[in-house]
Amino acid sequence: MKLGRLLALVGTQPWFDLATLVQISGERRGTLLMQLSRWARSGLVIALRRGMYTLSPLYRRVPLNPAALAQALYPPSYLSCLWALSHCGLIPEAVVQYTSVTTRTTRRFENGLGRYSYAHLKPAAFFGYRPQEIGGAKVMIAEPEKALLDHWHLESGEWTAERIAEMRYQNTETVDPTRLAQMAVRFSSPRLSRAVSAWLAYAAETQKGTRLV
Repeated sequence: MKLGRLLALVGTQPWFDLATLVQISGERRGTLLMQLSRWARSGLVIALRRGMYTLSPLYRRVPLNPAALAQALYPPSYLSCLWALSHCGLIPEAVVQYTSVTTRTTRRFENGLGRYSYAHLKPAAFFGYRPQEIGGAKVMIAEPEKALLDHWHLESGEWTAERIAEMRYQNTETVDPTRLAQMAVRFSSPRLSRAVSAWLAYAAETQKGTRLV
């Protein structure tokens, strides 16, 4: 395949996969794989994960949103935990790695767009997310309450009052305490219920201005 034909086939897509390229081009999988490998080495395409690619910015005719890529790399998934907590302003630090949860096995990917990690959740806990627009793209992101619960659930150890305080949470008034408690029940986790209690005490103090943050 010539580069011009590749651009004609996928130039208006933010990313593409090998299986789709085989289908729309009619060419053999092995031949395309070798050509894509050569283009990747020369920088004409960027390998995002095994069998998934994007054109270099020089040739791509549409923007590629790294946050939107997170859910395409490893579906079903949604952005949560530290990335979502930073995105919604609940923690002061900027988070470089795109952290997501999935019902599939835990995975990590690193490519030219960033670092992507995926933590496993049981299907019963895979809820509490909605599409948000980032840079013109719809991105599935945990609601603030669910991002907190996912993070507490996936990090080992007890979430004591001291540990909650060490996170330096901010804008605690944006978290609905009733919704947080209701969501926690669906995890059926006593440890998570205790974390919610510690959070509620912390949030009450910060909102009264009795704790320095």
